[in-house]
Amino acid sequence: MIQLTAVPDGPYRLEGQVRILDRDGRAVPDRGSPVHLCGCGRSADKPFCDGSHARTGWKEDA
Repeated sequence: MIQLTAVPDGPYRLEGQVRILDRDGRAVPDRGSPVHLCGCGRSADKPFCDGSHARTGWKEDA
């Protein structure tokens, strides 16, 4: 089973076996499970979260 959870004011937590593709359609190396995907667009490690949301005070739109 795959589970995607939106973390309030943070990333998306993705659990389970899933193949992640970059914006050019290439497979991203597997990092195991769970992974955290960037939700703010500020990560230097896209598509993964690097904590930029917390360092910059980013808040999701309500």
